[in-house]
Amino acid sequence: MVELGRDEALKLLAEAPLGRVVFSHQALPAIRPVNHLVEANGDIVIRTHTGAALLGRAVRSEVVAYEADDLDPATRTGWSVVVTGAASPVSDPAKLARYRTALTPWVDTEMEHVVRIRADIVTGYRLVGGDTGS
Repeated sequence: MVELGRDEALKLLAEAPLGRVVFSHQALPAIRPVNHLVEANGDIVIRTHTGAALLGRAVRSEVVAYEADDLDPATRTGWSVVVTGAASPVSDPAKLARYRTALTPWVDTEMEHVVRIRADIVTGYRLVGGDTGS
């Protein structure tokens, strides 16, 4: 494994079609797959629905993690990036309109809320291949 710098890790994350948000729900880890946008400063923006467990965390600006990867089991290559930071709801009407236009959810349900995950810690690794045992 080769550690990635912040810029390269965020570039890979921006190209990924979806990732996983990791947060605490009822004192246990919870993971939800979502699509995202990566802002110029590295912050992650996602959309969610009323009643989503993550939305409660965001209102309290709790720390969450966001992970995306692209791994090839046949060649044992790929990459994985994790962004860790506080989640918070986006309330500015202009930003909400921009995000709602730019970020189309994959699920067919109303996703009226937007959450920003601050990129306080960005870690990434590239897998450069290994012995497949053949």
